[in-house]
Parts: sequence; structure tokens; C-alpha cells
Amino acid sequence: MRTTTARTFNAMEAPVRELASEARLNLRHLPDYMDSIADRLQSFEAETSTDGQRIDFRFTFGDASFDMERLVMRANATDRDGLARVKDLLATAVEVYAKAENPEIVWTGDLSGETSLAQFREMTVTEVRHLTPHMRRVRLAGANLHRFAKFGGMHIRMLFPTKHVPDPLWPVLGANGLPVWPADDRKPVARVYTIRALDVAKGIIDVDFLVHPGESVGAAWAMQAAPGMKIGIMGPVGRPVRQAEWYVMGADETGLPALARMLETLPAQTRGLAFVEIADQREKQQIDNATGIELHWLTRNGVPAGGDRLLAETVRSVTWPRGASTFGWFAAEAAAAKVVREHWRSTLGLGRDETLAAAYWRRGAAGLMAG
Repeated sequence: MRTTTARTFNAMEAPVRELASEARLNLRHLPDYMDSIADRLQSFEAETSTDGQRIDFRFTFGDASFDMERLVMRANATDRDGLARVKDLLATAVEVYAKAENPEIVWTGDLSGETSLAQFREMTVTEVRHLTPHMRRVRLAGANLHRFAKFGGMHIRMLFPTKHVPDPLWPVLGANGLPVWPADDRKPVARVYTIRALDVAKGIIDVDFLVHPGESVGAAWAMQAAPGMKIGIMGPVGRPVRQAEWYVMGADETGLPALARMLETLPAQTRGLAFVEIADQREKQQIDNATGIELHWLTRNGVPAGGDRLLAETVRSVTWPRGASTFGWFAAEAAAAKVVREHWRSTLGLGRDETLAAAYWRRGAAGLMAG
């Protein structure tokens, strides 16, 4: 089992001191949660190994371990962003799966006294334009955006001011490695959106908003967005998309920004099929598809969003190739995502490492992924 505390990148460089933190876990039933915790961490492309009562996870950006005998979890990385990311992943997994025991996580070691959130940036609107009648692109400018090109996450959590909280306070870092939010009367509303395009050198992020009637905080903000306005973002968030030779993709308008970004950034030799459901032909937009994935547009033509099964049934009808590495990706309304997920998992027997079917919204509800 690896026990080194420094990494050497080549013989000409001095060893890089590894940052390290640990937290004791007062959890009587920690072994009961470990399969779920391990499964979640592996979905972020962690390699796993065990040595007696110790379980190790190696990410591309750092390492983690759980000592089941001493009830301690540890995080290691060579830079601040990596350490913050590992601590966030570990603390979130414990909070989710050990919720019944009310875990109290207090990190000690490197960066333990910090209150500044590594994943937070305040951004300024610099440009707003319509792509289609119902899709609006907002360009945001900010400093030190290199973090948002790391970790494989395509999404950000946007922190919106509202008419009730026009001047929100931003969250800070808690002792558990997770955000601490202000009281409700100063708290921004958080929604998850896709980074449509990112230029680290220029310090800009493009976000596409589906604008529509209803109680959508993000859509309402996007309709009023103008140069000079401030907004907070946190991220990146979301599971990395597995690299594969062949993909089947499906999305409605809310998943379109993520699907479009993948078509523009996946390797040129990538093959597969992609289906996008839109209201009508006016909602088609330019995508600079850099891959060999075939893109097909499906129109509802008057059927309300979330009321047409065409997208889910089309994706379900695809025959997956044999002998190639494959991945299924789907992002749309919750009912459609459930249909596709159950087909991929139950009928085709594909695992979590081969598929991702996400509910970006649910009819009659707000607060999920928002585009």
C-alpha cells in the first residue's frame, strides 16, 4: 500500500510536498455505508484498493483513504484545488450515506483553518444574446478560472440574487470542507447549469439558459441579465463523462448545452448517435460537431415539453455495437430519464460506469438541473 508523502514528477525536479488532511468519524456503522461511498467515489474515476481495514482511492487530482479500524478518513493532494476537491467528495459522500448518524466532520491538517471556498468565484456579466427564440447565452467574466477546466465536471452551481434577496451573501468554507450558507434572508438561490464554453486564458464562461414561462429563477434572471451584473458560481460539479469509442446520447432543451459541449470537445475519432428533442425547427442551433457522432434533431411540434415519449423511445431503440468501448449519456425530463435508465440498466445490463441518465427537470417541480 502506498505510504509516500511526496511525489516526484521527474528526476530534475525537487519533490513536491503533498498537502494532507484527516477527519475522525464518530460513526458506529461506517462499514454499512462503505459500499455506497465507494461506488460514489468510483463514479468520479477513482481507482480503489484495499489493505486490511483500509480502503484507498486514487483520483487524478489527489488521493483518499478510509481507515475502518480507527474511523479516520484522509485526503492528500499536491495542490490546494486538488485537496479541496478530495475533501469535498469525501465529506459529501459521508453526509449523504451516513445521514442517519448525523456525522460531524472536522478536518485537521493542511488548509484546515481556511474559510475561503476554493470552488467559488464572483462573476460579471459581459454579454447577452439570443441563440434561438427560447435559448439565451450569457457570457460571464471572472478571475482564476483554471479550476473549472479540472476534474471532468461540466456543470456549475449558479448563485442567483432574487427579488426577495437582491444582495445575497456568498457562502464560505466550513470545518467539514463543505459550504456554509448565510441565513435565508441573505442566501442566494442555487441552481445547476452547464458550462457551455470555457476560455481560461480570457477568463470567460458561457452559459446557455432555456427561457420559458413559469417559476424558474434561472430563466427569470437570464431574461433580465445585462452587462455589469454580478453573480456567484461554484464548481465544477457533476460526474465526469467516461471516455469511450462509441456513444449514444439523448437530450431535450435542458440537456442540449451539455450534449453540444461534448460534441465540440470529444476526440475526433469518437463515433455514435446523438438525439436532441426541441420544440420546433426554430430551436435548432449551430453546433460545431468535431466528432463522428451523428446528430439528429427531434421536434415536438406542439406537444408540451415532457409530454412526448419520442426522445426516450428513440434512444431505447438504438442497437449498441459489439467489440467497442461504449457509453450512454441522457439528460432530460425525469420521467424520460427513468425510462432510459431502466432500459440501459435492467434490459441491457449496463452498469453505472457505462451509462449516465440524469433528470435535469421534473414536470411541475423546480430546483433540479436547469440547463
